[in-house]
Amino acid sequence: MTQPTSQQPDAEASLPFDGPYDLGRTLGPLRHGLGDPTVRIEADRVQRATRTPEGPVSEELVVLGPMIRVRAWGPGATWAVAHAPDLLGLSDRPAPLRPSHPLLDDLARRYAGVRCGRTEAVIEALVPAVLEQKITGDEARRVYRALILTHGDDAPGPLRLRLPPASDRLAALPYYAFHPLGLERRRAELLRRLGGSAARLEALSAIEPAEAGVRLQGIPGIGPWTAAEVGRVAFGDPDAVSVGDYHVPSLVCWILAAERRGDDARMLELLEPWRGQRGRVVRWLELGARDLAGLGPARRGPRLSSRSIAGV
Repeated sequence: MTQPTSQQPDAEASLPFDGPYDLGRTLGPLRHGLGDPTVRIEADRVQRATRTPEGPVSEELVVLGPMIRVRAWGPGATWAVAHAPDLLGLSDRPAPLRPSHPLLDDLARRYAGVRCGRTEAVIEALVPAVLEQKITGDEARRVYRALILTHGDDAPGPLRLRLPPASDRLAALPYYAFHPLGLERRRAELLRRLGGSAARLEALSAIEPAEAGVRLQGIPGIGPWTAAEVGRVAFGDPDAVSVGDYHVPSLVCWILAAERRGDDARMLELLEPWRGQRGRVVRWLELGARDLAGLGPARRGPRLSSRSIAGV
């Protein structure tokens, strides 16, 4: 269990919340594998390191009764505390889901405390999404951790976390510096280009999520799947659906229509009644498949295999 720290923060606040609130599951998408050195997540306590427009920061968020205590250390502490309500999704409320669906009604009650928060950190969301393109999740998490340990920085404060690589660091690295981490040239060059365009990309958090997603997809190498992953985390978009995912279409089609094999077109057809909340519905289905025995489809056939980048 994460131990609380006694070092005085540079900024802090106590934020009230209404209704049920699930801190661990709300911020769960910020963690990329159990070995992610940028974040620690428990049910009622999250510790996180990030880069803000005012500088790096470590922050600790703890549920204490009807309040969430936010404490932050580092140059970005004031910014992080001011934007904590957005990160926590405190103003997020799912619209009533119509037409009703018995299973979704049950999942909506079960996961009523899971909110759609927004980090407003576009590059930090893009990097792991790019790493996850076309490879297994385990492989992507291994590369992500290696990237942070090799090219990130120690976060300020007492939490002993690591910061993701700064954008200018990504832009300055030659493509071959990524090779020992397990990243081939195509995605390495994409990360370098994204790092060099950081100011323009970070500005997308100020516009509507749907438009931001369209602009992201105008960048070569960024498709619908990557844009949706960023929209879900950086923009808090409750409608972001990761089209092109290896597992999600089968999950949605099985749970909503008892169809074992699903594709993107069929998934979107089934989700259409909940347009505007489709990403939230998928999140509930993912959580339900993980938490409730027998809800998700049985695995048939081989998993996507890892691959070597030797010679790429």
